[in-house]
Amino acid sequence: MGKNILVTGATSGFGRAIAKKFAENGYDVCITGRRSDRLETLKKELEQNNVHVIALNFDVRNRDEVEQAAKELSAKIDSLDILVNNAGLAAGLATIDEGDVDDWDTMIDTNVKGLLYVTKMMLPLIKKSEQGHIINIGSTAGKVTYLNGNVYCATKYAVEALNQTMRIDLLPYGIKVTAINPGMAETEFSIVRFKGDEDKAKGVYDDLQPLKAEDIADVAFYTASLPAHVCINDVTMTCTNQANSTYTIRNKDLIK
Repeated sequence: MGKNILVTGATSGFGRAIAKKFAENGYDVCITGRRSDRLETLKKELEQNNVHVIALNFDVRNRDEVEQAAKELSAKIDSLDILVNNAGLAAGLATIDEGDVDDWDTMIDTNVKGLLYVTKMMLPLIKKSEQGHIINIGSTAGKVTYLNGNVYCATKYAVEALNQTMRIDLLPYGIKVTAINPGMAETEFSIVRFKGDEDKAKGVYDDLQPLKAEDIADVAFYTASLPAHVCINDVTMTCTNQANSTYTIRNKDLIK
C-alpha cells in the first residue's frame, strides 16, 4: 500500500509545488483549496504521474466545510500518512493603528483557526497511519517580527507555538510534527498581500534572488523521507540575500 499526503492551499505557491513533488515521487495526493477550477486543473496534472488524486474544494476558515471534507476523505481512504498545513496568507501591510480589521480577521481565521480545524478533523485518519507526519508551513515572520507585520507575524508566532505543542501532544501516537519557516519567496504571496498590485509585489524581490516554491517543496519532501526514528522539528530557510525578517541585502549592495 502506497503512502498518501493531504496538502491544504494546493492551488498555488508552496502547496502546488509540494503536491507536485510528492506526486512525482509516487505519493497518492489529496489536494484542497477554494478555487475549484484550479483544483481540477492540478488534479489532471498530478494524475499524469499515475497516482491517485483526490480534490476537495473547501475553505479552511469554514469549520463545517472542513468537517464535511474530513468525512468525505474518510470514506475514500483508510488512513492519512502526511498532512501539510500550507493554506495561509498575509493581507495588508500597515501599523497597528492603521490596520484593516477585516484583514486581521482573514489572517487569523486562515493562518491559525484554519490550521487548527484541519489538523483536529484529519487527526483520526493520521492516527491510523503507522507513519503519521504533520508539516506546518510557518514563516520567518514567526521567528522575528518586522515593521507593519503585526497581525501576520502574530499568526505565524501562533503557528510556531502550535507546532511545538502538537509535537508534545502527539508524541504518544508516534506522529512526527515539523515546521518549515520560509523567508522571502516569490509566489502569489505578495500579490495577495497588496490586493492584486503586481508591480508593488514584484518590487519586494527587486535585485535579489528569492526562494522558489520548489525550494520549499524539496525541504518538505526531505523531512518526510527520513527514517522512522528521525523527526525534523523545525526548519528556517531563507534565500542567500536574507538573514531573517529584518535583515536583507540587495545584490547591488553586496561587497565584491
